[in-house]
Amino acid sequence: MSSQQKPAKAIHSILWVTQVILAATFIWAAAMKLFQPVEKLAAMWPWTDQIPGTLVKLTGVADLIGAIGLILPSLLRIRPRLTPIAAIGIILLMISASIFHMARGEVTQIGPNIVFAGMAAFVAWGRFTKAPIAPK
Repeated sequence: MSSQQKPAKAIHSILWVTQVILAATFIWAAAMKLFQPVEKLAAMWPWTDQIPGTLVKLTGVADLIGAIGLILPSLLRIRPRLTPIAAIGIILLMISASIFHMARGEVTQIGPNIVFAGMAAFVAWGRFTKAPIAPK
């Protein structure tokens, strides 16, 4: 019985680490998009000064909502089923970002999108099937 508990505990821990890393990354991206001037952002992300500023802010809001959804429902155990749903939202966001970059001829820029989508897919799979968190 203890050998069955260890893999469940291990996957649970790995999922939490993945959720925190992904959420921290998205909180950082959200803060940059929401609070940095476009000129500063353009040095890091050239596309930000080539689209309307409102769209940049909107992507920041989407990043922030995704990050919150990855952590809070599971942490507070209030509707923890929202965590894998947030992960699916991040996958869709990363697919959209990849399409945006490919349409602009920036195929070399989609590496992080693929990595984050993969991490989010792992969280969605794990929290839906292997280590779901029970509500309070």
